[in-house]
Amino acid sequence: MKIQGIEINQLTDTLWEIPKQGGMLVPGRIYTSKNLLENTLQNDEAIKQVVNVAHLPGIQKYSLAMPDIHWGYGFPIGGVAATDLDEGVISPGGVGYDINCGVRLARTSLEFDTIRKRIPKLVENLFKNIPTGVGASGAIRKLSAKEIKKILEKGSQWAVEQGFGTDEDIIFTEEQGRLKNANPDAVSDRAIERGMDQAGTLGSGNHFLEVDVVEEIYDEEKAGIFGLFKGQIVILIHTGSRGLGYQVCDDYLKILVEAGNKYGFRLPDKQLACAPINSEEGRNYLGAMQAAANFAWNNRQVIMHLAKKTLKQTLGVSGSELDFHLIYDVCHNIAKIEEHNINGEKKKVCVHRKGATRAFPPGSEFIPQKYSSTGQPVLIPGDMGRYSYVLAGTEKAMEETFGSSCHGAGRVKSRHKALKIGKGRDLVAELKKEGIEIQARGYRTIAEEMSYAYKDVSDVVEVMHKAGISVKVAKVRPVGVIKG
Repeated sequence: MKIQGIEINQLTDTLWEIPKQGGMLVPGRIYTSKNLLENTLQNDEAIKQVVNVAHLPGIQKYSLAMPDIHWGYGFPIGGVAATDLDEGVISPGGVGYDINCGVRLARTSLEFDTIRKRIPKLVENLFKNIPTGVGASGAIRKLSAKEIKKILEKGSQWAVEQGFGTDEDIIFTEEQGRLKNANPDAVSDRAIERGMDQAGTLGSGNHFLEVDVVEEIYDEEKAGIFGLFKGQIVILIHTGSRGLGYQVCDDYLKILVEAGNKYGFRLPDKQLACAPINSEEGRNYLGAMQAAANFAWNNRQVIMHLAKKTLKQTLGVSGSELDFHLIYDVCHNIAKIEEHNINGEKKKVCVHRKGATRAFPPGSEFIPQKYSSTGQPVLIPGDMGRYSYVLAGTEKAMEETFGSSCHGAGRVKSRHKALKIGKGRDLVAELKKEGIEIQARGYRTIAEEMSYAYKDVSDVVEVMHKAGISVKVAKVRPVGVIKG
């Protein structure tokens, strides 16, 4: 089969390969179905981006893409690539502008049927208490540059120290909410300034906080360990590093474009600007990116605390009655130094996950002890009109995808096209008819994020499940949504 003039061969029902050719250093591999491939990628430049990424110096094994693949900056969204620490590069295009955009799932003991009538008021109060939208600010007091640097160093630990959560939350956050080699001094004054009033804010675009109900359980044992049961109310949070992370990416793209010229890289796309990992430019970007990732973990930690407080106040329940606990927090849009099996040998590599989620297996030392028998919880948000999924990581992911899975549904219509489709429609009423209460800053955001703008996340998740990369545990559906 040819897509965008590129030969792509089917290896299994869920795996397709682009043979190594031209300047490609490794083959390209895409986890998808024939249906998704033919219906969502024929007119998408993302396939070419998989090929382009395969040109990166030091890339290991494959240029990978998950089934939610679509066009992005440099890398496709849904792209994964690991590079050698000695001979390889780090690329901001493999991380993205929204550094450590991620998803956090918290459970409660509440049952939907008992609070159904309170959902509209709950959504109203969540929207009031958690700032949303472009430039959103004021969730907590404005912080000084010195305090922001503490967040960049400590991540979500800072929030817990300030009373926004508990030590248990740290345990159930990927990397315990902190990349320890973060370098706040590599973050520009402008980036720090942009973050001063944005801790605990949701932002805009596809970011959201949802009140969800557990609709289906696929694996009773794993769901029980995660603390999930049918009919249960859970809170799903999706946001990242806000203006601070965007500024870090913007700052370093300029620096790494120059570095590419300095080191003589000849890549097929200037958006793949990169530098050797061990160069001054590479080390500085890595340190700044890790600092921005810490800011994002802190952001989600504060938002979760504000949501918990709002639930208690709105529903008039005590902490013990609410029984609110973090299940897990996963990140995407990040590059991490990890050890993986490369051609039969354990080797440290830099894993870029651009719109891809970590999916570590049972027994991994890098996941909470509580999940040692299940594998890491993998959280896959869909769109605000349908459903999201909870999966678990597997050993096969470690073998084939550097411990990575998909991260969402994957956009199929641009924001402009989505707006056009929604013109003249009462989208709030349409969602209400489906049993979903929504509060947002304006019509535009709702129109851009309606279900018709995205692939059906169940199709995406089914690919990962059938491939054995991450397995289905539960499905949740939204009953209340706040967006920017």
